[in-house]
Amino acid sequence: MRFLIIGFIVFFLGGCLSIPHNIAPVHGFELNKYLGKWYEIARLDHSFERGLYNVTAEYFLRDDGGVKVINKGFSTTESKWKEVAGKAYFIRSQQEGYLKVSFFGPFYGAYIVFELDRENYQYAFVTSYDKSYLWLLARTPTVNDALIDQFMQRTAELGFATDKLIFPRQDERKR
Repeated sequence: MRFLIIGFIVFFLGGCLSIPHNIAPVHGFELNKYLGKWYEIARLDHSFERGLYNVTAEYFLRDDGGVKVINKGFSTTESKWKEVAGKAYFIRSQQEGYLKVSFFGPFYGAYIVFELDRENYQYAFVTSYDKSYLWLLARTPTVNDALIDQFMQRTAELGFATDKLIFPRQDERKR
């Protein structure tokens, strides 16, 4: 019985690192170009981000070769900043936009960069182990309509619920 429970836990946790059907992580990923501050332009909403705006993610190199992650957003209901720190590690190769990220102890979820401005690293399309997670990240608090159209078209083609996307405010005065 104990082995069954351990097997179930391993299977469940491994499932959180899987790649959704028809999604491919970018190859030729360069972590040093990806490090720094990103602004959340669009997302599929989840309880851990609900009611937040001015959402940013910052990535820093860790001494152990991993990535330190700081996610921050302003809570509209509590009128205060919320911040959570995590860590991420490459799953297969440092040249592939496929990492595991943890904000809660030993529990990891997939972080999959599946589209990226490869020249200047100005935008990224990111998902996780299933298509209920989706983010459009950018180096600037706003992006042009052409990028939003590209994001909407590409993610709809891949089967994401683009009708459920939200576009949180990025208010310069609150930073």
